[in-house]
Amino acid sequence: MTEDSQRNFRSVYYEKVGFRGVEEKKSLEILLKDDRLDIEKLCTFSQRFPLPSMYRALVWKVLLGILPPHHESHAQVMLCRKEQFCDILHALKVVRFVSEATPQVEVYLRMYQLESGRLPRSPSFPLPKAFEQYLNLEDSRLLSHLKTCAALSKLPYDLWFRRCFAGCLPESSLQRVWDKVVSGSCKILVFVAVEILLTFKIKVMALNSAEKITKFLENIPQDSSDAIVSKAIDLWHKHCGTPVHSA
Repeated sequence: MTEDSQRNFRSVYYEKVGFRGVEEKKSLEILLKDDRLDIEKLCTFSQRFPLPSMYRALVWKVLLGILPPHHESHAQVMLCRKEQFCDILHALKVVRFVSEATPQVEVYLRMYQLESGRLPRSPSFPLPKAFEQYLNLEDSRLLSHLKTCAALSKLPYDLWFRRCFAGCLPESSLQRVWDKVVSGSCKILVFVAVEILLTFKIKVMALNSAEKITKFLENIPQDSSDAIVSKAIDLWHKHCGTPVHSA
């Protein structure tokens, strides 16, 4: 049995007996020791497992292209990135796209859009269609209730899909969602939204107006967030499959 196949076998075994995270952490450490980091393998790992908090910032920066794959370049590149951050922020303020009163999550979004050449005046999001599709598969009665209340078009899509649940979920839960987003699977956002609806189905079904439903969903109880994210990830795997980690 090769080293990679032994590692994969141990990973599955640990997960089945309830010791998730032990072997995964070792696998990630092995990946991060490579002189040239393998982006594809880091993406696969992030899709399959939660990132350990001590390595999350590094992995995110590499996957987002903020840091290059080569370790020896990281220090110099970070200095350049800090200068770039200040320049982009200054540019947005000069053109009055953001101000001191602009929420931080909005500022970061606009900075990313400016840097990538995608600074829209009227952003549109295709994810609500997928949201409706998967909600129908999971609970068609709940979807019908939203349509009856004329709430489907008024759900907090901006909070869910534009801000990626920043301001909706606490940081500990948000990080697990963003692990998937950063590694290339924005569709996880759809399943988090679906699971929020499924988790609070009784409450939502008891509300009879779009305004009341939207107001509730914008301020969901925080004590259920970890369970919501775990179930959302399960839903994501159920409908989209589970990436195979090869290292």
